[in-house]
Amino acid sequence: ILNKPKNVITSVSDQFGRKTVMHFLKSKKRLAPIGRLDKDSTGLLLLTNDGDLHQYLTHPKNQIPRQYIVNIEKIIDSSKLKRITRGLSIGEGEIGRAKIISQKMIKGRCEARLELKQGKKREIRRIFRSVKIKLFSLHRVSFGSINLGSLKIGESRLLKPNEIKNLKN
Repeated sequence: ILNKPKNVITSVSDQFGRKTVMHFLKSKKRLAPIGRLDKDSTGLLLLTNDGDLHQYLTHPKNQIPRQYIVNIEKIIDSSKLKRITRGLSIGEGEIGRAKIISQKMIKGRCEARLELKQGKKREIRRIFRSVKIKLFSLHRVSFGSINLGSLKIGESRLLKPNEIKNLKN
């Protein structure tokens, strides 16, 4: 598990010499990121050398929940809340859908916690663009049963055996 910093790409290597998530890991094993966080997003990123686990956690039919905290310009009103929950067009023929768990105003901005079960490319950013709400930051706090906890930005740790077992279940 890595708490991915901003301006780092979710890739094993980069032909343009940009900093990748592998710069933050001390593992000698060949690891692959499970899913992606775009360059501007931060938070929980799982990496594995277990191909079956990788396939299970990323396959859309398994509906593994991922939770995020976003900072946006305003509270999501009830009509936009319904659209986001039901699903709305986010371009390229795709439907984006999220469950809004909570939202509160902090220093003139709204902090919302939301859950996705799939995670299409830049889905959260595309959802907020579709409902015309400016998104300032996006931070993943959980993936399945794994929570970021007190892991600081740029820090990583090995998953405990029981955490791996829970992910497989």
